[in-house]
Amino acid sequence: MRVHGEVSDDEAAAAGEPVPLSPPPAPAGQQRLVVGYALTKKKVKSFLQPKLLALARKKGIHFVSIDETRPLSEQGPFDIILHKLTSKEWEQVLEDYREEHPEVTVLDPPNAIQHLHNRQSMLQEVADLNLSNGYGEVCTPRQLVIMKDPSSIPDAVAKAGLTLPLVAKPLVVDGTSKSHELSLAYVEASLPSLDPPLVLQEFVNHGGILFKVYIVGETIRVVRRFSLPDVNTYDLGNNDGIFRFPRVSCATNNAEDADVDPCIAELPPTPLLEKLGKELRRRLLDSFLFNESLGRNPLFGLDLWIAYSHFCVAAKGYGKMPGYEHIFTDFLLSLVQSKYKRLLSGS
Repeated sequence: MRVHGEVSDDEAAAAGEPVPLSPPPAPAGQQRLVVGYALTKKKVKSFLQPKLLALARKKGIHFVSIDETRPLSEQGPFDIILHKLTSKEWEQVLEDYREEHPEVTVLDPPNAIQHLHNRQSMLQEVADLNLSNGYGEVCTPRQLVIMKDPSSIPDAVAKAGLTLPLVAKPLVVDGTSKSHELSLAYVEASLPSLDPPLVLQEFVNHGGILFKVYIVGETIRVVRRFSLPDVNTYDLGNNDGIFRFPRVSCATNNAEDADVDPCIAELPPTPLLEKLGKELRRRLLDSFLFNESLGRNPLFGLDLWIAYSHFCVAAKGYGKMPGYEHIFTDFLLSLVQSKYKRLLSGS
């Protein structure tokens, strides 16, 4: 990444380029929070929007581009490092930096990113909850992981007792468009044409609507989106191939104002979401996926849909959250406040 000259944060973000390395001083009486970021150009353009940067400045938060060509220890000082790079070299650089600077919060630690990007491991976290209350039961679709040899898929599916049709998803979500593609397989004969490594999940009719649930610290945000349509008897008898869908529930498939069945469109009960978020947060923290500087506030997301009075869940990331500017800047400030409280208490 190159160091920029005199260019505004808004112009840099609009061009998909890094923000300047020398943030202006914070307003008088306001503490400055420095967030170093290491993101791809695509992520810079989609995440560091002018609206976020402007709001962050008002709150004393300044985003500074990390130069990957220079030692990380020679840059900063940073209060927080925000990154989405996954190369082994970068992971080692970050781990070394965390050992030297334990006071710096890293969003997210490399081991946490690997876990959250793996559909199998995250879905297992949900399945292990066995969560239910007066509002309903939370479950996950039955699944099977195929690592290689597509010719073995039909036998593996039969052995696992999965029922067609099946949704096929790439095992790892790495930010590429391909990792977000879904395939729907109606018949056994089509299964060898799938491309491992992947996760196969039983398809559950859910009215063509799902809910994006974003959990940022203690904040929960829910957005209604269109999903895959229901499958009927005619579909099962007249489709014998693999149907591929690029990005089914992306932001352009907003269903907030859609005229759909109220039973399907009604948002999940808040108490249920709060309990789900609390339990998942606890499991992630108890498994040491998030470092102490994160306090008790990991960031993650879920896809949730209603089927037969059950709430079905699949794990997701927290990107593309509508209105994320206020929630994310408040989250950054809460991290630093929590860190200072722990320092004052000596814990």
